Amino acid sequence: MSHTILCDIVSVERTLYSNPVQYVVVKAEFGEVGIYPGHAPLLTVLKTGSARLVKEDGSEEILFISGGFMEVQPHKVILLADFAERAGELDMEEALAAKQHAEEHLGSSSNELDHTRALKELNEAVARIKFIEQSRKKGFFVDKK
Repeated sequence: MSHTILCDIVSVERTLYSNPVQYVVVKAEFGEVGIYPGHAPLLTVLKTGSARLVKEDGSEEILFISGGFMEVQPHKVILLADFAERAGELDMEEALAAKQHAEEHLGSSSNELDHTRALKELNEAVARIKFIEQSRKKGFFVDKK
């Protein structure tokens, strides 16, 4: 059995990662899931949160994932994300502005659809802020200046 599994992380805009890893940990529909080489086939919905990749050399990379799907085969895992960024590419000021914008829309939403959309945007903005704060504590995040 191989000690690695090929991991592809793709967002709407680009391919963020395509290399072998020892394992991947993501937030899926029913909780956090660890994917190792030889994992049983799986198709699941991704939740907003972090994707932790442990590379061949043992180093880690953390990415922010917002929605999408994950397909797992015994030798390959594919994350098709609605939005995905590396920890160092996220901007705290943008995340705080998005949170404020969503809160304003939540307060002024005139119908159920607007309210639901504003609530989803607020939850994503809060998740980004938490992700940035946690990434800073763990040393994965470098402030943009």
